Amino acid sequence: MTDNRIKAAVIGAFVADALSLGVHWVYNTGVIDKKLGRVEQYYDPLTSYHKGKKAGDFTHYGDQMLVLLESVSGGGFDAHRFAEMWRRFFADYGGYFDQATKTTLANMDAGNGLTKSASDSDDLAGASRMAAVIPVYHDNLEQLVSAARAQTRITHSDDRVLLSADFFARSVFAVLGGQPPLAAMQKTLDTHFSDSSIASLISTGLESRDRGTRETIAEFGQMCSVEAGLPGAVHLISRYANDFKTAMVENVMAGGDSSARGMMAGMVLGAAHGMEAIPEPWQTGMTAGQRINTRLSHL
Repeated sequence: MTDNRIKAAVIGAFVADALSLGVHWVYNTGVIDKKLGRVEQYYDPLTSYHKGKKAGDFTHYGDQMLVLLESVSGGGFDAHRFAEMWRRFFADYGGYFDQATKTTLANMDAGNGLTKSASDSDDLAGASRMAAVIPVYHDNLEQLVSAARAQTRITHSDDRVLLSADFFARSVFAVLGGQPPLAAMQKTLDTHFSDSSIASLISTGLESRDRGTRETIAEFGQMCSVEAGLPGAVHLISRYANDFKTAMVENVMAGGDSSARGMMAGMVLGAAHGMEAIPEPWQTGMTAGQRINTRLSHL
């Protein structure tokens, strides 16, 4: 395991979100083709959901992952600290508030407690922030799994979202340990999730690796839910196990909630191939790039 690949797991997730911004929640892929062509660079958002954002910025998913990264800079993951920073971040946030965020904030305001206010949302996005905890727990599987689940649980209480965080934590740990991405996911499924409620979703993603991405994602669903996003992320990792850039571009070209599934795929493929696999313009073009690198250097 190298620091290079640990860093790439984090940067890989961030660039996936930044690349998605331009077409995030554009479900008509014909619009993507017509307006931008093949998306291989950062663009201002086409939709009004991310009004005010500019090329190189993050969606609200990436913004939350940055809050998580800054929270672990204080000495490991602490659920209360992250929840407090997350709530404070949204107090004057000018970006999009999804339903999970609105519900969690309302529950916090109602006095449910910072760590006991999660929505019942089944969006994969709650788990997709998890790359930010890798730098502090890359050498301890159980702590990585615990932190991945706990950070998810601040905003998402749905069991399959929590299981998704668990699955990807175990998979990326195995990849950082030297296993190829496909083998890591297959072994993680066989050893820990074969009887779980997400087993069929993982299997469906793995079995789709020889199929085209746009049609596969359309069949799974382009939506935010675990039902659609989990097999979509597994498909991307499986089909492009040796090609980080193509995985990220094909993800965006498939439309819909490209950010959540892309963040998971970017994390695992970044861990597999290191910083060299991530295009330099994507690294330098992130608005928060220097801020992220500073945090990572401290960790």
